[in-house]
Amino acid sequence: MNLWESIVTSWQTLYTNKLRSALTILGIVIGVSAVVFLVSFGRGHEANVTAIFESMGANAIYITSATSMTAGLGGATGSLTIEDAEALANSNRAPSIDVVAPMIEKMGKVIYGNENRTVDIIGVTPEIAQAISYPVAEGEFISEDDVRRRTDVALLGSKTASDLFGTANPLGEIIRVSGRKFEIIGVLEEKGAMFGAADDFVMIPLTTMQSRILGQTTARGRPVQTIGVTAVSTDQIDAAREQISSILRQRHHIREGEDDDFVVIDMQEIINRMHEVLGIFQVFIGSVGAISLLVGGIGIMNIMLVSVTERTREIGIRKAVGAKRQDILRQFLIEAAMLSLSGGVIGLTIALIGTVLVTGVELGAYSVKAPLSIDIAIIALSVAIFVGLASGIYPAYRAARLDPIESLRHE
Repeated sequence: MNLWESIVTSWQTLYTNKLRSALTILGIVIGVSAVVFLVSFGRGHEANVTAIFESMGANAIYITSATSMTAGLGGATGSLTIEDAEALANSNRAPSIDVVAPMIEKMGKVIYGNENRTVDIIGVTPEIAQAISYPVAEGEFISEDDVRRRTDVALLGSKTASDLFGTANPLGEIIRVSGRKFEIIGVLEEKGAMFGAADDFVMIPLTTMQSRILGQTTARGRPVQTIGVTAVSTDQIDAAREQISSILRQRHHIREGEDDDFVVIDMQEIINRMHEVLGIFQVFIGSVGAISLLVGGIGIMNIMLVSVTERTREIGIRKAVGAKRQDILRQFLIEAAMLSLSGGVIGLTIALIGTVLVTGVELGAYSVKAPLSIDIAIIALSVAIFVGLASGIYPAYRAARLDPIESLRHE
């Protein structure tokens, strides 16, 4: 019996027992579809997150106080001050630094009429619009004059604007931020990020935040929570980090061998860490599908052993008319491979349908992406076939070693 005849015979055998074959490959179907769909979804999610961080500036660097890092958000400040930011903005001392944008964040209540929301209140300077992309949809951004005069003006994130005003135009309206009246001068465009608070915030001048919302001062100067910095170019990020560390250690009187009281992290480092975390997540979800493939392989082995027992007499007849051991071995291996291949193809089809259905679904401001990963599809299908062959080896070997005379006597 040649290879083609073995394939045809195997297909006829599987087709004759349609229900049993379908139940046998169920584990393979679930495993392949789970692996391909979840990995495709994970890669789409990773692409979304990467795009979000890259929109914040590929050459962006963030400096935070070490005490703020341990205390968390909510207005906690530490060793950084506006005076530190001004020193970093000195091009003579830090030629690799382009833009410096100090800021403070604090959760607080925003009230307009009967509407009451708890949002992120951010004290900023105009430079933040250069360090991080914050395009204005309506009105204007906070100006240097607003910062210098400590004016009570505010910019709203798109979600905050819709929560407080619905479809009405908020420009010129008065809101209360942490109990103080502010005039709305602008609304920012929707960033559409995956984070819930991405568009749910109020921006006010940094000096207003310091003097009228927090009221904090230190011996070193006017405290800030974070200093956003952009390097002149991506090639200058390492040089900018060195200049930041040198200037701040000198200003904070940190001796050689002592730990910094600030933390410097660049956007590329954040992206790399994010890739590491999501990579671990993808390995985890892939292992879930691998377990299903293993279960499917056990099912194939079980049904092939049953098949050998049921067809013992058929094996004896084939050997009696001249079939060799390798013919019987090949016959059962092909049946096992066809079972797993059928399950793999069905699983791929289900995964493809799933990726098409979820792609473009809007979850709040987050648009789901799940591009079909061709490499993962090929790997999953190959693994499915391998599992089928591995599961069919023992039943095929057992069938090939049956004694023809004893097989013919089997009822």
